Amino acid sequence: MGPIRPAPRDGAERRTLVVGRGISVQGTVQDAERLVVEGTVEASMIHATELAIAHGGMFKGEIEVEDAEIAGTMNGTLTARGNLVLRASGKLLGTARYRRLQVEEGGKISGQLEMLNEDTRPPELPLAAETD
Repeated sequence: MGPIRPAPRDGAERRTLVVGRGISVQGTVQDAERLVVEGTVEASMIHATELAIAHGGMFKGEIEVEDAEIAGTMNGTLTARGNLVLRASGKLLGTARYRRLQVEEGGKISGQLEMLNEDTRPPELPLAAETD
């Protein structure tokens, strides 16, 4: 099964970064809405809308997204404010925070899981000050 393919938003394609098989990338990624990992990515912190790790792909580091689908290996810290889907071939190592979790039979998890609730806000979004 290949990576997820969302419908175009507002008639335009999302800004997508595809790291192909056999390619290794280290560093930071900016302004990508959708990150597709078929090779290897090592990054300290990425903010994107969507993460798709294909079978055989590996992401090492920290990433915060709306939705994630893992058919390869995620090793690090993943925050999915929406859906986190772990496919049968997927491996999740480290820490994962999610609103909704789906794990196919065969998917492997080793680490810490934390379910986000409606009251949970990302660290970079402080509560608004209340006025009288």
